Amino acid sequence: MIGLAAIALTALAGWLWTPDKPREVLEPVYAAAPSRFIEVEGLRLHVRESGPPEAPALILLHGFGSSLHTWEAWAQGLSSRWRVIRLDLPGAGLTGPDPTRDYRDERAEQILLALMDRLGLARASLIGHSMGGRLAWRFAADHPDRVDRLVLLAPDGFASPGFEYGKAPEVPLVLGLMRHALPRALMRLNLAPAYADEGALTDALVERYHDMLLAPGVRGALLDRMKQVSLRDPVPLLTRIRAPTLLVWGERDAMIPISNADDYLKAIPGARLVSLPGVGHLPQEEGAQASLAAVTRFLSE
Repeated sequence: MIGLAAIALTALAGWLWTPDKPREVLEPVYAAAPSRFIEVEGLRLHVRESGPPEAPALILLHGFGSSLHTWEAWAQGLSSRWRVIRLDLPGAGLTGPDPTRDYRDERAEQILLALMDRLGLARASLIGHSMGGRLAWRFAADHPDRVDRLVLLAPDGFASPGFEYGKAPEVPLVLGLMRHALPRALMRLNLAPAYADEGALTDALVERYHDMLLAPGVRGALLDRMKQVSLRDPVPLLTRIRAPTLLVWGERDAMIPISNADDYLKAIPGARLVSLPGVGHLPQEEGAQASLAAVTRFLSE
């Protein structure tokens, strides 16, 4: 019996153990043209541009645990009229870990500012989802002279269960296991709550998210980022935003509920809301066409 138990435990460990995937395996699949890598602030940023280079610029910022690929449908729809710039944020995707291991919002703003300067962008419109939404509105508040318009998809920033202002959250020790064990089946279970329609979570999406988390060093970087989250009351910053602002929210968002939109509408001068029935936390994926139509109208005003 002891021998059988040992065999079973060894088999279980073998199933759970999930090593990083080498860059030479991932980059040909996920960093094909028009992707390129740009050195900014000591980072090798994975950036993808499309659209006319002389057109007004849009910078798209993804959420926690995601990558620039989440914007694929939007990038295709927007690139006929705008210069669309997507990037894997520090600690994510093929950008990978920040050598400084600093994942505070202030560092992200510094990197975004340096990237704009490197690309010769005096101004751009910012589009951000979830965590990327928080980075977008913070940047718009701190650098109003660099932002034309602001689109926020289910943005993060207000306190919620497990997150208090001025206090880093406690990261459960069990999450540290994901450095070594992240089977694809577990990835699917973690992603499922973000989609209102379970059919929207395709095998291809699961594979992409899984591969991006298996990029070298990304899982450790995500844990570092989680430990460094320190929210502050966003209202004083939000009231400083001067860029025309559109909120886009799925009515069935189980991650950041649409009821949070009221806080943003009260704080950001002139902000408007587009709500999407039957859509969860990822409007750019699950409700791509409806959300893109609303955003295109807003950007065209």
